[in-house]
Order: sequence, then C-alpha cells, then structure tokens
Amino acid sequence: MGLFSFFNRKEGAAGSKALIPETPPLPEIPENIFVETEKPQANYSEQTVTASSVENGITLLFQFLERNHESKGYDDALINPDTMHLQQNIEALKNDLERTIKKIKTFYEDFIREINFHIESRSRSGMVDTVEELTVKKDTALSHIQQILEIEEDAKNDKGLGQGVIISYTRGFRNGLAAISHHSIMKRNF
Repeated sequence: MGLFSFFNRKEGAAGSKALIPETPPLPEIPENIFVETEKPQANYSEQTVTASSVENGITLLFQFLERNHESKGYDDALINPDTMHLQQNIEALKNDLERTIKKIKTFYEDFIREINFHIESRSRSGMVDTVEELTVKKDTALSHIQQILEIEEDAKNDKGLGQGVIISYTRGFRNGLAAISHHSIMKRNF
C-alpha cells in the first residue's frame, strides 16, 4: 500500500464512514455580497468641504430668500386666523433672516482670516501663482460680503430681496383667511 492509498480507498472499511461525516452541500453565496459592482463615490473630504461651503456661503442666504413661505402662511391662517398671529410670524421670519445673515457673515469673516493667513505664508514661500489664486478667492468672498450687507440693509428698511419672504408669507396668510371666509360664509345658501 502506498503512502496516499489510504485516501484513494473506496468505502471498503466499515469504520471509514464514521471518520468522514457526510455534510449537506453549502448554499450558493450571491456575488453581490463579496463583489462591489457600484462605482466608488468621490473622496469624503471633498464632499464635506463642498457641502460645508455651500451650507455656509451666500448660497444659504439665497436658498432662504427663494423659499416660498406662502403655504406656511396659508396653513398658519387656517390654524389661527388672528392678525396678531400674522404679525408675530412676520417678526419670526425677519429674525430667521437676520440670524441667517449673521451666520453667513461669520462664515465669511472666518474664511477671509484664513485666506489672509495663507496669502501671507505662501507669499513668504514665493508661491506667486498660489497667492494670486488666493487673492481672487478673497476678492470673491469680499464681493459676497458686500451683497450680504446690502441685503441686510434692505431687510432692515423693509425693502429689497428680504421683502419677498414677507410678501409670500402674507399672501399665503391672506389666502388662508379668504379660504376660511369662502368655506364658512360664501357657500351657505339662504
């Protein structure tokens, strides 16, 4: 008997079945468990930087200003059709606008401080092209700050872009009042 003949032996010995227990075949494992077929997304840090600058920059202010508050005004009128409620909600919207402006101004002030540091350190290192790029970024940030200051001043004087928020909310509130009147009074037959 050869060295490996023990393994090639068929079930000749009575005790050989006891040595090798029969196991049911293993289930088929789907390919998607081990193989990733989707393309990997962009670098996480790039997504974070882009998302945070969009959330804090002038885009945040314009998102707030472009939001339609008419449906909120309509719903508020249906809940509480008191004109005092209208005035309180208008004040709340003005406070939201002011808070958003302060948040964005703080973001740009911090951003400009950081840019100034980079401009100084890169200019000491002789990185002329990088300094020019940073200067362009700084000019863009200063331009955004100027626009924000104009919007803030207009909002304080109840005019300009900030007024659109108040107009849409007031329009919705008045439409809600009209709906209440139409439903409760105008549909009555007498």
